[in-house]
Amino acid sequence: MASITSAGIGSGLDIESLITKLVSVERKPIATLKTATDGLKTQLSAYGKVQSSLSALRDAAAKLTNPDTWGAGLGTSSDASSVSVTPGPGAAAGNVAVSVSRLATAQSVSTSYQPATGPIGQGSITIELGKWNADQTSFDPKAGSSAVTIDISEGGNTLAQIRDKINAAKAGVTASIVTDQGGSRLVMRSTETGASNGFRIGVIDGDGLLDGQGLDALSFDPRTPDASKATQNQAAGNALAKLNGLDIESEANTLKDSIDGLTINLLKPTTADVNLTISADKEAIKKAVTDFATAYSSLAALVKDQTKYDQANKTAGTLQGEGSVLSVQSAMRGVSGGTTTLGGKFSRLADIGLDPVADGSLKVTTTKLDKSMADLDSLKQLFMAVDNGNAENSGIAQRMRKFADQALGIDGSLSTRQKGLQDRINGNALQSTKLEEKATLAETRLRARYTALDVQMGKLNNLSSYVSQQMALLNK
Repeated sequence: MASITSAGIGSGLDIESLITKLVSVERKPIATLKTATDGLKTQLSAYGKVQSSLSALRDAAAKLTNPDTWGAGLGTSSDASSVSVTPGPGAAAGNVAVSVSRLATAQSVSTSYQPATGPIGQGSITIELGKWNADQTSFDPKAGSSAVTIDISEGGNTLAQIRDKINAAKAGVTASIVTDQGGSRLVMRSTETGASNGFRIGVIDGDGLLDGQGLDALSFDPRTPDASKATQNQAAGNALAKLNGLDIESEANTLKDSIDGLTINLLKPTTADVNLTISADKEAIKKAVTDFATAYSSLAALVKDQTKYDQANKTAGTLQGEGSVLSVQSAMRGVSGGTTTLGGKFSRLADIGLDPVADGSLKVTTTKLDKSMADLDSLKQLFMAVDNGNAENSGIAQRMRKFADQALGIDGSLSTRQKGLQDRINGNALQSTKLEEKATLAETRLRARYTALDVQMGKLNNLSSYVSQQMALLNK
């Protein structure tokens, strides 16, 4: 808020205006600093854009130096409704013949019809996971698993409440209610497939009766028929398949470790071999190459715009003359225009359709790139080959990533320059604060001095008026 003063009342002089002008002179260096700081901030922001664009180029180059990009990333099936495949890291190109004789199954049992809303009974049920033998005369508890007991008490013993308690217990069994014209039944199913994920259900029924009408309707243990009232709908079992003629047994229908790098999904039994073909994903590789060209061209356009000088308008780009950025421009052009003797049929980017343009960008000639995809080995080496004896002969992507890592590093040219700019901004802020304090003190001193002068001038004016009055009286 502006201060309220009466400077100048005594003297009649415009002292307030005089003080304002003198203080504005004191504040001129602050305005100069602000202008300089705004310019530094604009430069720092521009450097941030260059750094971000260079990071994108580094990531694109890194993708082309990643073996997984060039690996067997595409899997196809001759019968995807029966068997599907997903290649991952370490997958090798080739073919796999798969036949499925049986899918892995989860055990499922159901109760007889029960009241949909009324109480079922009280007591407890105990669920234990394990493996039944073929005729269900013996049960081997699952290693590492413990039996889970669930209390069923009055007020929490409807069919829905029992279902919820079983599901909340996380005992390896899920429960659901199936309702049809005959009524409602509780269906209990293993959460996982496989022979070792079978289960038995022991029941302690509060009414002490084994009539299948109370809580004991949930019991399942074929070893003791009188204490087994639920009906098995499906037994737990392992999947049986052949991979290239080799017998495979699995508790799950997803085979993750049978063949390195492949996830094979068994979807249904087959009557003939299903052929899986594992190959390089050419479309993904092509995209990685074009993404590299796009990232390079984006950085080239940004650097050109930031460092240009417009002769017509006599204006310079924000980073015009900045050595750090110009060195980035020079280095990236050197790498993209370089060659390697390790690329087989290809020695430079132009050989595969990544053609340099006068504006510094790379133009993708699609027909040429598509043709180069026929020789993936040479294409791969052009980008990711490593020459331990001569780093300048390594693949283009290897060299581009190395250059970008160095420029972006904590001691790199971009980071060093950004730190220098930030230090200057911080220094200007500190200096501006000191100058502001100095200007405030100067205003205080000037106001005190001119206020005193104003008072003195007021006294002199009063004295002059008095003398004039007295002289006038004497002359009468």
